[in-house]
Amino acid sequence: MVIWLNGSFGVGKTETANKLHLRLENSYIYDPELVGSFLWDAFPEPLKRKGDFQDLELWRSMNYQIIKYLSQSDSGHILVPMTLVNPDYFDQIIGRLLRDGVDVRHFILDAPKDTIMERLTRRGEPENSWAEQQIDRCIHAFHREIRGERIDTTHRSSEEVADYILARIGC
Repeated sequence: MVIWLNGSFGVGKTETANKLHLRLENSYIYDPELVGSFLWDAFPEPLKRKGDFQDLELWRSMNYQIIKYLSQSDSGHILVPMTLVNPDYFDQIIGRLLRDGVDVRHFILDAPKDTIMERLTRRGEPENSWAEQQIDRCIHAFHREIRGERIDTTHRSSEEVADYILARIGC
């Protein structure tokens, strides 16, 4: 089973994935950003760090292939803490996995903008950081374009969010 944790940057995806990993036997945290970092590092200088690596079809294809491979390799529960807000990119990875019969549970961690900004500050993000600049885009996408089971994290700890997800997936 793939448990995809989506949501704005700073909403608590990674913390929740870590809590789930501690409590969910036979689980593995897979971070699609590592593929992006690899691509930026491996590309020749003129192609390095040109915008968002999610815009690279290669990034989307590689992550689809890796997650599908892991799901078919009896790797247990695959925890994916990754923001995906572009509906086409969402479809090219999560939609395609679902169409291929992969058991993907998609959760959207949600909180108001001020809560997300407080969390970004607590984790050391500078004012007007890239993550902060993405909040409105993310909130818009999760309320209008990207579907999944929304979890309001405003007054929930990452432990409580993990408890909720474990109950929803039957573990």
